[in-house]
Order: sequence, then structure tokens, then C-alpha cells
Amino acid sequence: MIRHLVLFRLNDGVERDDPRVVEGVEAFRALGDQIEDLRFWECAWNISDRPIAYDFAINSAVDDADALKRYLEHPAHRAGVALWREFATWVIADYEF
Repeated sequence: MIRHLVLFRLNDGVERDDPRVVEGVEAFRALGDQIEDLRFWECAWNISDRPIAYDFAINSAVDDADALKRYLEHPAHRAGVALWREFATWVIADYEF
């Protein structure tokens, strides 16, 4: 299986209650029910106040590299990414486990 981790940082001046952010979070929360290739899906706001912490995280798992590719190309995923591009930056890590 492959773990797909994503950590998001909101752009300067953007707050969690910004309507764009609310829409982006809703779009990502829905992915777990929309994409069959996802074997595990969770996303949530960071609760740490440490200065190195990111703001939002996605922790997910798929069966293999082909499933990861299908997930990344899925229209619902692409739509969510398009929303987040408007107000955040992110880093990812994909690894086998």
C-alpha cells in the first residue's frame, strides 16, 4: 500500500473561516466517499500552535502506484486542488507501507 500525506499552509492573511477555505475543506472531506481507490481517508485542521506546524493535513492510503495515479487524476480531486491553489501551499510525501 502507499500512504499519501499532504500538509497545507494557508497563505498570509487567509483565515480558516474564509469562504474559499470552507469550500476547499468541504471538497476534500468529501473525497473519501467519492473516490473508490482510497482505502483510508482522513483530513483535519492542525491543533498545534508550534510555529513550524502546517495548518491542515490529509492522511490517506491507496493500494498501489496505479491507484495513486487514478486518485490524483480523479475529477473530484482535481477540483479540490484547484480550490486550494487559491489560498494555500502544500508539501506531500508518498511512501510504501
